[in-house]
Parts: sequence; C-alpha cells; structure tokens
Amino acid sequence: MSVLDELYREILLDHYQSPRNFGVLPQATRQAGGMNPSCGDQVEVMVRLEGERIAEIRFQGQGCAISTASASLMTEAVKGKKVAEALELSRKFQAMVVEGAPPDPTLGDLLALQGVAKLPARVKCATLAWHALEEALR
Repeated sequence: MSVLDELYREILLDHYQSPRNFGVLPQATRQAGGMNPSCGDQVEVMVRLEGERIAEIRFQGQGCAISTASASLMTEAVKGKKVAEALELSRKFQAMVVEGAPPDPTLGDLLALQGVAKLPARVKCATLAWHALEEALR
C-alpha cells in the first residue's frame, strides 16, 4: 500500500469514527434526505443559508463507512461556500467518483474517496449525501 493510499484510508476511517457536523441543525433553512435501498444507508442534510452562503451544515442518519465519511467530508468542504461553489464542488466530486474522471486537486480531502470509482457497488454510498445536498440547495 502506498503512503498516499494509507493517508486516504486514515482520513476515511477518521471521518467515519468521528463524523464532523453530525446531528440536527434546528435553525436549518433547507433540508433534504436520501436513502440507498440496496444497502440501507440513510442521510438527511440540513443547511442554514445566509443569502447565498452556506453558513452552517449538518447531517444525520446511518450508513456504512464510505457513506458516513463522505457526508462528513462534504460538510467540511462546503461550509462557508456560496451555493454555486458548493454545487460545482459536487459536480467535480461526482465526476471523480461516478465517471472515474481524473481527480481535481481542488477537492482536497475529498480525494480520499477517489478509489470508490473502482467499486461500482459503493458509488451510491459515496454520493448519497451529495445528492441530498444538491436537492436541499435547489
């Protein structure tokens, strides 16, 4: 295993065991949820917008390590961004994971999930929270 693979593995494990921004956001202005019927993963994404900026974001639900880590990493990546920037980040992330597009360096820690593109059964796990985010922001 390469040093980079080991680092990515550690990032995913850390976000699974200690998810960031997990829990209810009582003052949410938008929210959306999703479920992956093939494995039972469930997520609800709650966002508090201030104008066009994501002032606060949280998620709750239950899922596998990839689903939980992806949701956690997503909340950290989009918090403070404008809606258009968050939607663009989602597009880049999904291109990498779903289409196997070359990873965009602007994805930062989200690059830890690039290997999911080689695991078709896990793609829905990695993109579940992102689909909920897009629904909440539109």
